[in-house]
Amino acid sequence: MFIKITAGKSIVFIFSHHKYFVSGIGFIAIIPLFAEAKTVPAAPHKQAAVAQAATSGITTTRSAQATRARKAALTAPLSRTENVVVVGSALRNAANQNANPVQTVTAQQIQETSASTISDYLQRLPSIGSQGSGSTSTISSAGMPNGTNGLSCADLRNLGQSRVLVLVDGKRMVPTMGGVASCVDLSSIPIDQIASVEILKDGGSELYGADAVSGVINIKLKHNLTTGGLTIRGGITDQGDGDTGKISGYKGFNFDHGRGNITVFGQYLTNSPIMTRNRSWSRDPWLSDALIGQTPVHGSSITAATRVIDPNGNFDLVSNNTGGGTSGFHDFGNSDRFQYGNEQQLTNYLQESNLSGDAHYDINEHISLYSSVQYTHKTTSQNMAAWPETGSSYPSTEPSQLMLPAGSPYNIWGEDVDLYKRMQDIGDRNYKQAFDTWQVMGGARGRIVGDWNYDASMTYGESRATMAVDNQINYTHLLDSLGVRQLNPGNPLSAITYDPSVCQASKGCSLINPFGALSSSQREYIADYQTDHATYQMRDFNLRVDNNHLAHLPYKYGGDFALAGGLEHRSEQASYVPDPMVNSDLGGGEEYTGGGYGVTSVYLEGKLPLLHNAPFARDLTVDAQGRWDNYSTFGSTENWKASLNWAPTRDIRFRGTLGTSFRAPSVSELYGGASMSYNSGNDPCAQAGTYGGLSANVVAHCMKEGINPGKFVQADASEIPTLAGGNTKLQPEIGRTYTFGVVLTPRWIRGLEASVEYWHYTVQHEIGTLPIQYIVDSCYTGTATNYCSLINARNSAGQLTQVDDPYQNIGELRTSGIDFDLNYTLRLGASDRLMLNNNFQQVISYMQQNTPGGAWFNYDGRLFYQGGYGNPRVRDYATVTWAHDNFRLTYMMNYTGGMHFTDGTNDVSCKVYSYCKVPGIFSHDVTVSYRTGRWNFLGGVNNILNKAPPFVPDGSSNTASGLYSSDIIGRYVFLQARADF
Repeated sequence: MFIKITAGKSIVFIFSHHKYFVSGIGFIAIIPLFAEAKTVPAAPHKQAAVAQAATSGITTTRSAQATRARKAALTAPLSRTENVVVVGSALRNAANQNANPVQTVTAQQIQETSASTISDYLQRLPSIGSQGSGSTSTISSAGMPNGTNGLSCADLRNLGQSRVLVLVDGKRMVPTMGGVASCVDLSSIPIDQIASVEILKDGGSELYGADAVSGVINIKLKHNLTTGGLTIRGGITDQGDGDTGKISGYKGFNFDHGRGNITVFGQYLTNSPIMTRNRSWSRDPWLSDALIGQTPVHGSSITAATRVIDPNGNFDLVSNNTGGGTSGFHDFGNSDRFQYGNEQQLTNYLQESNLSGDAHYDINEHISLYSSVQYTHKTTSQNMAAWPETGSSYPSTEPSQLMLPAGSPYNIWGEDVDLYKRMQDIGDRNYKQAFDTWQVMGGARGRIVGDWNYDASMTYGESRATMAVDNQINYTHLLDSLGVRQLNPGNPLSAITYDPSVCQASKGCSLINPFGALSSSQREYIADYQTDHATYQMRDFNLRVDNNHLAHLPYKYGGDFALAGGLEHRSEQASYVPDPMVNSDLGGGEEYTGGGYGVTSVYLEGKLPLLHNAPFARDLTVDAQGRWDNYSTFGSTENWKASLNWAPTRDIRFRGTLGTSFRAPSVSELYGGASMSYNSGNDPCAQAGTYGGLSANVVAHCMKEGINPGKFVQADASEIPTLAGGNTKLQPEIGRTYTFGVVLTPRWIRGLEASVEYWHYTVQHEIGTLPIQYIVDSCYTGTATNYCSLINARNSAGQLTQVDDPYQNIGELRTSGIDFDLNYTLRLGASDRLMLNNNFQQVISYMQQNTPGGAWFNYDGRLFYQGGYGNPRVRDYATVTWAHDNFRLTYMMNYTGGMHFTDGTNDVSCKVYSYCKVPGIFSHDVTVSYRTGRWNFLGGVNNILNKAPPFVPDGSSNTASGLYSSDIIGRYVFLQARADF
């Protein structure tokens, strides 16, 4: 005879072959009387719900609490140590029995910060790099003051957003296509729906496939709830801007006597922007790093009043806005520069709505059906200064340089002259993005036979984006209004002539005076509107089977051999369709992106506990993982990982991993159409004297192109026209990762857990783009003349027209470092606890080749000051929480170490330039929460000391936005109220 406890509320007494059912829990006290009792594991979703309950932060009604308490009492005497699936393994493991270095962040840790999205929170963590982008950042990671695509992308270990895999509940999520790049948009995941976040700080290609080179971020959502709740949050900076508002709610309920559950979440979020002019440190951006003793230059050389430059270098004039004439101009000076910082934003405007739901129904222990639906609608916008008109961009065939022909009645010089004009008459540019993302997933899980379990699912996701720009310039109409006609149509370098008939032939056109104001009809004719569209589709079928007790090792202290394996087939397609007018009337700059691939995979994992509870081996486990992938684009590849986990005693555990990685080029990297941008950089001919012993080479190269460096002026100072795009000749990346460390859980210090981990990554055939300054410097100094082929011919004014910077296999990357993590809970009494948490990262090396087999560059502790991102050697995030009954007080400290400036080629000399490095910076936050009944109140202050970010002459915002996003906002205060029901 034995007792069988079912997954519901019934107890089954089994005598020989007869079964007797007793409904309810009234006989709970009888269980200890029987010597032999057997528990039946709950369905997988219920096991997950138990693990989630401790971290969800959601309370239930008294009835639900009582029900849970009775269930806990029923199963507690018979339960073993709970095993859960943690990212990095397909098998269930007890706490601290996984060799993979995994960091877990709870919902409460996230909620206690000022973060509006999970991306904003992750940027606090030392392992998260600065080459991604946050939901509120306007200045792009490329440092270009040209607006961004409004996405929130993750970066791990500063290896880039394309090398980290983002999962939701262990399943892939559809990326969002923003412009010509794509990523999983973290802001599309409501922060209140998150139960926890697991970060695998190790390669994961051998289990999860491509993208998991630097690691995996697995976002676990709340499921199987039986309560409801409503949360309202609001916040604002002490400057009265950057205000945020959020309202979210959820409701869950069981049906059919607990066999099924439906849970629904909804959220509305809005963030207002912060203008550059509203921060003293950013309102006057330095155009570039000034030489020591030199007055820094502020503002763009593309002036509001029309600028006229003689192609032969004889004059450089600016209109007095009096209509021209012999007395209508003055020599160009720094006072004429346009202060674009007054018009642009530091942070995005964001408005987002989310709706999601999930359901499950347990037919029996063999079949548990589950499904989920997620939908997000998000709009973002960025304000930028009026369009700086200089000429066309690839692939347009209109004149690459805006010129006023010699025959024009407004040309008093008798020769063709170059024009540069900030089109303020048209108005500021406003970049707007609208994203719609939805994903549907359905599947079944359960027990096959014995200890064999399965999980089969199918996922379909799609994202659609519409990107628009107000107050664009119709370049064709502008040329018509100036009476400009090409003598050789179709050639952007063609000579031009004055022909007023081109305007007469165009409806709505009237000839304009380039040195006077535009009429309303002229503004209407020249202004235009650009609308681009993008889509991304993903289909993913996944089947996994596992057995945690396949066989017991046949010797004393042997453990249970565990095995898991699976099949996956995934296909991804993406497209980016620019406005049809972009490459004609709007002057070029973008091309169509489209393509896709499919991949079929088989993966396997085996765990072998060699010793368990043996002398000097409380646990000695070997784990091996392998994956075979067959890509429609690159054929097949195999990757593996082996790990060792040894705990001599319960107080200490040694662990290590060694594995390979593989990353196929993404759709945008393979098929991305050409897109023009203006990256921060300086023309070598405009700074020939700053190259030390190589200056003579630069002068010689410039003279060869007919340019006198002593007189040459870069018209668009601090920016270089850059054409980026995909490359179908790319080869996959391959790599190797290893980690080893120790975990301390001393029994004599209850509540303490500390770990130290060494990590090392090697990436070969690295896919990426090069710093634009590195390309032009390498060519003009002669250190790498192969890059000269990427620099297009200069225009008639001697200005750079275009530098090609497509994706390419640029070489090899190696980086290594040490993590130190500490968690300590100290009980101060019956009602008081003190909780300490610290995450520390020390980067030991970051070496990169910018060409296959070429020289190695040391980027450890370096800040790419022209690009807004860097690799600090030291980062630390620490929190201290005091909890007294229902009251909690939390202090948070974030530290980012100092860095030396680099332009990608050389470190900036402290003997030559005004700024060459940034110091380390601390920021401090505090939150207070109190719970009474079903109400929970939370308030906090972010950046208590109102610390400004370090000064960085990036040419856009006077700081590195990718590194110092929280400091950009300044002191920020927020309040939140939540009601549970």
